[in-house]
Amino acid sequence: MSSTTHMALVLGDQLDLENPALQALRVFETPPSSAGLVIMLESLGEAQVVWNHKARIALFLSAMRHFHLTLQQAGYAVLYQTLAQSTHHGLAHDLSQYIQAHKISHLHLTCPGDYRILLEVQAICKQLAVTLIVYEDSHFLCAQPDFTRWAAKKNTLRMEFFYREMRKRYRVLLDEKGQPEGGQWNYDAENRQGFPKAGPGLIPEPQWFSPDMITQKVFDEVNARFANHPGDLTAFRWPVTRNQALEALAIFIKHRLPQFGLYQDAMWTDIPFAWHALLSSSLNLHLLHPLEVIQQVEQAWKKGDVSLASAEGFIRQILGWREFIRGVYWLDMPKMAKANYYNHQRALPVWFWTAKTKMVCMQQTIGQTLRYGYAHHIQRLMVTGNFALLAELLPQQVASWYLAVYVDAVEWVELPNVAGMALFANGGRFTSKPYIASGAYIKRMSNYCQGCSYNPTQRSGKTACPITVLYWYFLHRHELAMAANPRTALMAKNLSRIPADERFSIMETAQGLLENLDHL
Repeated sequence: MSSTTHMALVLGDQLDLENPALQALRVFETPPSSAGLVIMLESLGEAQVVWNHKARIALFLSAMRHFHLTLQQAGYAVLYQTLAQSTHHGLAHDLSQYIQAHKISHLHLTCPGDYRILLEVQAICKQLAVTLIVYEDSHFLCAQPDFTRWAAKKNTLRMEFFYREMRKRYRVLLDEKGQPEGGQWNYDAENRQGFPKAGPGLIPEPQWFSPDMITQKVFDEVNARFANHPGDLTAFRWPVTRNQALEALAIFIKHRLPQFGLYQDAMWTDIPFAWHALLSSSLNLHLLHPLEVIQQVEQAWKKGDVSLASAEGFIRQILGWREFIRGVYWLDMPKMAKANYYNHQRALPVWFWTAKTKMVCMQQTIGQTLRYGYAHHIQRLMVTGNFALLAELLPQQVASWYLAVYVDAVEWVELPNVAGMALFANGGRFTSKPYIASGAYIKRMSNYCQGCSYNPTQRSGKTACPITVLYWYFLHRHELAMAANPRTALMAKNLSRIPADERFSIMETAQGLLENLDHL
């Protein structure tokens, strides 16, 4: 083993036998009959870069340990560092110890999902005079150079136009003439309804998986080493292997996809998953390839099992938004991580870690986040994200929270969605407006407002919904900019109709809320 000079580093979100670094290792390895030396590192430092949810740590560790077995079965020689062997100095430091111990001359790495990791590995290799070979991640359908070329031709970056090009490239939901099936590219108008007043009715359960012995051991270690971290593991049932992820995909398509499009934005108390796929963690760990997911969903539509609107709405999230967001991340780092367009500076309220607030919408969204490590896209964007923007929270603290608490969070997907989409921190680099709404939106899309201490229609006073108050205060502060934007001009016009004395009451109430965010 000591004579090996080529090594492939497999990160915790690259658990795929088609990983380009693994494939390259076979070419460089001597003798050719050997599969080569692979290194995987469990890292105490990585688990504490942010205050990680226990379920997020457990998911990564369990999936890594299962993939370690897969690599061994495929014939790879694997150096696997467990938490017990890790130092507190971080992944790159631990990596350097193995590079020196095994006299590695060439390190093969598929592009990480985190800009920081790439910089740290580059620095270690430079320091040790090791040749680092970084490969484009074949798990994505748009290579970064292709996205960069596409973006260079655009005055503004908009996902919709990128999505159409990706549909054409992969011939997804196109007729024999190359036109979109049904004559439309986008079926949003037929999707995104709230649940009926009587409630969501019976919703088939997602496919869950009982923790095996490997996962149970991970639980014991996480509870021992990260006892003070948020969340718990009692509800952990996430897929941790490729076979489990494939099973979860099949069950979703058969039982939940038919109603996904219609109710993908709907929220309801004590209904944490609704009709959602819960496949993002499997996609982001590379247990599933996006193209196989897209093709199976398209096939379900062709067989008549799901509507075109539901199939298109789901495919757009993967082939459109997911690929687009990843492209923007690498295009705009590292400045994206520092962006703060509105210069917001307020600290994250303490109840973001406890769910102990009188706002039922936040109780529900954060409560289920702490229990499962999950909330769906509207809960993230229009509940916690909307509040964070209106409450003038420091974008970097908000981004760290999102990275910490969701099991599917990897920085390439988390940061652009938070800084760019939810918080408008990059000033509209790839969005045409701030995504803000009053409590009326939450009332329309959920039953959260029923029985809440706050009134979503009230704009000032002690019982006024904080989201409603802060929405109007935000419009007041940014009235000129909102009026000049065609997509927000109506909001500004509605603000102009409010009498001066009521505006003053809104400002007074809002300022009181902002000074007491921990006590809402």
